[in-house]
Amino acid sequence: MFQREGDQLTVRLEGRVDANAAPRFASELERALPGVKSLAIDCGGLRYISSSGLRMLMLAVKTMSRQGKMRIVNVDKDIYEIMETTGFTGVCEVCGKEE
Repeated sequence: MFQREGDQLTVRLEGRVDANAAPRFASELERALPGVKSLAIDCGGLRYISSSGLRMLMLAVKTMSRQGKMRIVNVDKDIYEIMETTGFTGVCEVCGKEE
C-alpha cells in the first residue's frame, strides 16, 4: 500500500516479498518515487523477504540517496537480523517494531 502526502511517501509491506512479488512491487515503487524527498518503508505486516525483495529495497536506497532520505520501520526481529547481516542497517535507517 502506497500513501503519499506531498513529497513524503509511506509504503506498507505485507505478507511475503519474494521472487513472485518483488518485480511488480519494484515497478510500482519506481513509478511512485519521482519527487519524493522522504520514503518510509513500513514492514509491520511483512512476514518474509527474499533476496529479490532485498534487491528491490536496495534500488530504493540508491534512488533515495540521490533525492532524499529513506527509513525502514516496524521491522520484526528475524527480518531485522537479515537486514543487519546483508548490510541494510549501514546504508539506511532500519528500526525494529516498537514494543
